[in-house]
Amino acid sequence: MTWTVRQIMVLTIPAGGNTTSFSPQFSARFCSSGNTSCVEFTIHNVTRRESGPVICTMLGEYGSKTAQLHVEESGTVNIMEGNMTVIQDQEVKFQCVATAWFPTPTISWTRNGQAINSNLYNTTSMADGDSFNSTSVLTFQAISNTTVECQATVQTLTKPQSSSVFLVVVPKPPNWTVLIAVVVSFGGFALLILLIIGLIFCYKRRKKKQPNYQDEMSRRVRTQSQIQGEPNAAYVPEGETSVPPTELTDSSFCQPNSSDICKMPDVISSNQAGNSNNSTHNTVHESGVNKHRHVTIV
Repeated sequence: MTWTVRQIMVLTIPAGGNTTSFSPQFSARFCSSGNTSCVEFTIHNVTRRESGPVICTMLGEYGSKTAQLHVEESGTVNIMEGNMTVIQDQEVKFQCVATAWFPTPTISWTRNGQAINSNLYNTTSMADGDSFNSTSVLTFQAISNTTVECQATVQTLTKPQSSSVFLVVVPKPPNWTVLIAVVVSFGGFALLILLIIGLIFCYKRRKKKQPNYQDEMSRRVRTQSQIQGEPNAAYVPEGETSVPPTELTDSSFCQPNSSDICKMPDVISSNQAGNSNNSTHNTVHESGVNKHRHVTIV
């Protein structure tokens, strides 16, 4: 029996059962002791160089059998952001990078051990030489503390490679902007009300201080009554028969007549007398002289 890998003979087994290997990477043994009809062929530390046809040939009428060997490689996987602390209801984004895989790895995500729907993340891959790199981005809304895990695998890998981080969610602070807006609105409204009340109060106070026509006329009558006792400039004291010319105005006159009567004009002008509602006329007879005093109240 001979074994050929990629058209290179790597091991022979003669009829006597002594195996000959041309490299320590390849070995063979019988499936069970004493049974030479079954041989187990092993490739150690397999690499992608060994990918291709593996042929077992039996001399004689048995011919040969061929199997196709596919070698896959697993690389590394890492969540770039690491552990995060965010505010509640904030949108968070995690990026998982798988490097040096062959063929293209399959990326999946879990939260607290539960698989995440593939619609919530997006994965892209690109060749890097003879291997592939993949990037997967997961986006979701932070609600509570969560363990996030990214897993990468290929078909022959018995256990996926993974990377996990911890997301800490803190309660969001109160919305001070809304509170301030409400306070300012109520404060402005209260100030407006106070301003209107102040204007109404000032208007009423000012209107109350303004006297009406009847009050003003009454006040003037009372004032004029109080000054009636003041001396009259046209009064002639006793013992004087005449008024010095220097004390008379241009309109004054004094004419002695047969009865020695001296006539004096009104002290207050005739115009004022015409507008007066009340007049008082006093006549004094002393020593044959008539003295006339005219007082007009406006």
